[in-house]
Amino acid sequence: MNQMSASPSAVGAQSRSGRSITAPLGFTVPQDEKPVFHSSALTGGAPKIFFQVEEIPVEIADMRPIADDLDLDRQGFTLKKHPTAVADLYDDDAVTSTYYDEVVELVKQAVGATKVVIFDHTRRSDSGAGAANKDGARGPASRVHVDYTAASGPKRGNDALGAGEVEAILAKGGRVVQVNVWRPITGPVQRAPLALADAESIAPDALLATDQVFPDRVGEIYQLAHQPGQRWYWAPEMTRDEVLLIKGWDTKDGVSKYTPHGAFQIPDQDPSAPPRESIEVRTFAVIEG
Repeated sequence: MNQMSASPSAVGAQSRSGRSITAPLGFTVPQDEKPVFHSSALTGGAPKIFFQVEEIPVEIADMRPIADDLDLDRQGFTLKKHPTAVADLYDDDAVTSTYYDEVVELVKQAVGATKVVIFDHTRRSDSGAGAANKDGARGPASRVHVDYTAASGPKRGNDALGAGEVEAILAKGGRVVQVNVWRPITGPVQRAPLALADAESIAPDALLATDQVFPDRVGEIYQLAHQPGQRWYWAPEMTRDEVLLIKGWDTKDGVSKYTPHGAFQIPDQDPSAPPRESIEVRTFAVIEG
């Protein structure tokens, strides 16, 4: 898998001096058979899973004191101040034109890419009804996961960039990185925020390849098994002017490739607080050799 092995991290050490909370995250229990679940696009509602999930309380550190030290190639995520000119992020026309252009420029700068292709966006809400998307309503993804695997990353990359493009880019000494851009639609976020793992703290055998069944295809993601030593972070009360960049897959060896993440409930969170609403844009970035 080439995920970097769990090891001490300077950033992880710094985080222990900051504020942290303890909250349960949804982990997948390893099993003999390959895990599988039916996606929301297939069920028309909540995903249907065919494996055991366990909620385990973990320490989740505030990333804000160390935000300047976070790196996509080490921790696998960064927190950025990035206002948007789009007033309504539920307006698909505005999202696919103006907002997509903003995201392309952001990702280009973040990874030094010459080309960025956006292939998907998803809205989520913990309102109960979920957030509106063209393929149905979506709630927060509560199981800790990574969107792509060693097998599905290059396949999805070729789907987005063009048949054989990933291999052609690599043959020229280039690199392809999958990056998600996650933003609150409204803020500050007071319910169901996102927890992210320091990718350097995730051992390869904790990543469980899982089949994700859609109406017309079967994809593959990683679910995460809990192991001691995993380090977790969140950004308290994220605003609409902030984004998380989350790496999902990378062709380069020797760097963090996969960043587990998932929603969680803040201890004693106010049930009357506004729902968490967010939009996540998925991209492939091309870095020339």
